[in-house]
Amino acid sequence: MRLALLIGAAIALGGCQAANETADTVARESAKGVVNGVVAQKFPGVNASPITDCVIDNATRFEIFDIAKAAATGVTPSTVETVTTIASRPDTVQCISKNGLGLFL
Repeated sequence: MRLALLIGAAIALGGCQAANETADTVARESAKGVVNGVVAQKFPGVNASPITDCVIDNATRFEIFDIAKAAATGVTPSTVETVTTIASRPDTVQCISKNGLGLFL
């Protein structure tokens, strides 16, 4: 009986994990679209994709979900501030520099 309960709990947790991973993936993709637009606006003519990847990779889960929300509700000054804050972090700056974009900072 206990074994069946443990197996059932493991399966349920596995399902939650898969749902969380799916939500994270969807949020990251939505956030990338928003960040790409902000970067393109701030740095016209620059390939925004590498910068966007660095920003997303250095954002917290909360920040990613907050930015992703802007894909549905619209970009606000708060969204731009969040993206700028993440872009200013040392790890993000280092990532952007590694991608050959340090001249634009």
